[in-house]
Amino acid sequence: MAVMLAIGLWGLDRGGMWGDESVTFQVAQRTVPQIWRLLHEVDAVHGLYYLVMHAVLAVHPDEVVLRLPSVCAATATAGLVAALGLRLTGPRVGLGAGLLYAITPMTGHYAQEGRSYALVAAGVTGATLLLLRAVEAATARAWWPYGTVLALTCLLHELAVLVLCAHALTLALLRVPRAVWTGWGRAAGVVVLVLLPLVWVSQGQSGQVAWLVTPGWDRAERLLRNFCPGPAGVAFWASLPLMAVGLRTRRLAAVALPLLLAPPVILMTVSQARPLFHDRYVLYSLAGASLLVAAGAGRVAGALGRLRFDGRRVRVGGRQVRVLLGITGLLALTATFSHQLPVHRQHRSAAHRPDNLAVVSALALRQMRPGDPVLFVPSVGRLAALAYPKGFRQVRDIALRESAPRSGTLWGREATPAELRHRLASVDRVWTVAEAYALDPRWSPRDPVERVKRAVLAEEFTVREEHARGGVVLRLHVRRAPGDAPATDEPSTGVATAGEPFAMRRGSSGFRVERRPSVVDRAVPRAP
Repeated sequence: MAVMLAIGLWGLDRGGMWGDESVTFQVAQRTVPQIWRLLHEVDAVHGLYYLVMHAVLAVHPDEVVLRLPSVCAATATAGLVAALGLRLTGPRVGLGAGLLYAITPMTGHYAQEGRSYALVAAGVTGATLLLLRAVEAATARAWWPYGTVLALTCLLHELAVLVLCAHALTLALLRVPRAVWTGWGRAAGVVVLVLLPLVWVSQGQSGQVAWLVTPGWDRAERLLRNFCPGPAGVAFWASLPLMAVGLRTRRLAAVALPLLLAPPVILMTVSQARPLFHDRYVLYSLAGASLLVAAGAGRVAGALGRLRFDGRRVRVGGRQVRVLLGITGLLALTATFSHQLPVHRQHRSAAHRPDNLAVVSALALRQMRPGDPVLFVPSVGRLAALAYPKGFRQVRDIALRESAPRSGTLWGREATPAELRHRLASVDRVWTVAEAYALDPRWSPRDPVERVKRAVLAEEFTVREEHARGGVVLRLHVRRAPGDAPATDEPSTGVATAGEPFAMRRGSSGFRVERRPSVVDRAVPRAP
């Protein structure tokens, strides 16, 4: 836990939030009635998390404070993984599993995200430990803590409910008696009943994940690499045989293997018909990989301790052997972490995230004059103004009709197409804050307001200045003189050019550009 806490706090202040974090930041600072309205309109899936963060940010609204709950949750998860290994095998495997979980780059990445995924991982791991305690206690009362923790975890994110399938497989592999199945079935039924209203509401908000694509084998490979202490090199290739050896520890494998495989496989299978899969939605399955690798390493160490040298048997229980194996294991973990330091450093860079809204706001503050009209293309770009209002405080949002908190939306409601045309007709210069993909001529928005923005800017304005920062492009458009022909070529932005392969994605924070993964992309974990 101390190692995980140190890794989580290292570089926690990246100097800027990205889109999804900014959603948490600005929604959590709304009043409870405003948050409640948003949950009904747009984002019910993260409702409990927003309410938790509302209390956290009431202490001090800061991006470091925004990430502290995730750091604390990851720290708790590392301790819970160690506790699982201790209960299932012994202290050596428990300590190894907890340390492996702490040094895995994917763990450190989400430990520093102002989103719910680290909290969900802590809840699932805690529920798994409570499952084992309930099985051993064999009383009806023992299932209440399990059901309560798992229900709250599923309310943090509904896809955590897939762990029920993993736990059912665990009970089958452990061959528990019928009374245990009865107790678990009642607890699982309560969890499902509690979750049903959230599922019902979120079905009407499925457009929030319309940007997800059908996962293929490349996504499965990337997930496997991210679940290992290192996504490539010796750390990755050593982890695979150790996992296989760890399967021989049957009691631990009965818990770890279903946790590792069941949620990702089920979600990937469902996503072939309706895309719902993303690595972060199954972050909690990473604990299974750490447990298997640690168990495999423990069995290998035990086998080495039984080797004969010069006819004399070296016993594992001997003090010298225990010390030697302990030092070797510690050196191996240290070497693995040191080898992955470039990946950890990359995750702590704001440039590693899809966008840096602090940089966008600072650029707007330098370039825009008081009273200048500004147009966000598309409207999701308004998140920069909501998260860092200082850069946009003295400018005029020409398309905004109703603010985000009052409208119960994530980034506000804009004027109708006719109203927007009328407003733009009254100005001779306008700044645009544009996402990179929105500048590509092939982008065809469905929203008629977005189509009006593109049409009016192309027909009536010309670009005078352009500045690109943080994944966003700022342009100053001035009205074209009468008789001038509309421009046919857009200035180069240096991003997402027509000749480069890319795909447009839309998440809870809007659209973003993602390059199609190459071999290098799959070898190195990327921020979603």
